[in-house]
Amino acid sequence: MTRLQGKGTPTWVKVLSGLLLLLALAALGAFLYVRSLFGAPGGGPYTLEVRPGDSLPAVARKLEQAGVVKNARVLRYVMNRDGTASTLKEGAYDLSGSMTAEQVARTLAGPARIPVVNVTVPEGRRIKDLPAIFAKAGFSAESVRAALNDAKLSEYASGKQPNLEGFVFPATYEFRPKDTATDMVKKMVARMEEEFTPQNVAAARKLGLGVRDWVILGSMVQAEAANDAEMPIIAGVFLNRLRDGIALGSDPTVAYGLGKDLPELDRSAGDFTKDTPYSTYTRQGLPAGPINNPGHAALQSVLNAKRQLPDGRDALYFLHARDGKIYVNHTYAEHLRDNEAHR
Repeated sequence: MTRLQGKGTPTWVKVLSGLLLLLALAALGAFLYVRSLFGAPGGGPYTLEVRPGDSLPAVARKLEQAGVVKNARVLRYVMNRDGTASTLKEGAYDLSGSMTAEQVARTLAGPARIPVVNVTVPEGRRIKDLPAIFAKAGFSAESVRAALNDAKLSEYASGKQPNLEGFVFPATYEFRPKDTATDMVKKMVARMEEEFTPQNVAAARKLGLGVRDWVILGSMVQAEAANDAEMPIIAGVFLNRLRDGIALGSDPTVAYGLGKDLPELDRSAGDFTKDTPYSTYTRQGLPAGPINNPGHAALQSVLNAKRQLPDGRDALYFLHARDGKIYVNHTYAEHLRDNEAHR
């Protein structure tokens, strides 16, 4: 006996099913595409610098262009969703194209790394030497020079000298790229003034020195000493000669007064007989001002000077010999003897 065939699935059902399947596939594709925009683009490391006035839309576009996020709108969406869109702070952020949009958003919501530039001012450098040091660090040499020539930035230099010589502390500083020259110089002046504690000032006064005199003498010690160990010895000689009214006879003061570096001094050209306010050969007492910027060791050496020889006599002369040693004497005759023996 033959069976009758049932009717097949209606055409409209097949069409509807196909449309639903297509819609499902399209929705799935759209979801996967949108989801992919949250993923990592696969780029390399990138440092984002946020400056004052930078907006989140501008930052997001920059990150999209740099390959850190796939889509700028996605990053903005995530930060708006998380309530961190307004937390963007000035500074640097270390990012990478291997981070997802959520990871980038969390990093931008966190603390910024403040970019700094390290500048080292060596002990004993003169004001004229410092602009070139700052220029190498990326700052304007002219702006720094102008600030260093503003003696009003230190009460100890103002009205007494044309610049801040002696009152800029030698050290390694961290400056921000946007710092002004005046701000940087003020920081160095403030650091020098940290040396002027009440105890140190009182100790200087016991030696008959005001703060300015102390710094001047410290700068001379800084220029004369071959190392820190020699500094108290040289300071002792200078203090004894000041007390006794003997000319200090310091070669670096002559060079400073003539605008020369020490190796440029020429005795045969009469450099040591030329009178300047800084020459301690032609004038008694301290020079007119500091001849460099002394460090902590030089300043402390004045307050802790070694003023006597092992035999108890006062130290009045010193000589740096070719053998690398320093010879200290009480009499000029002894000093001449060592000059003949060791020069």
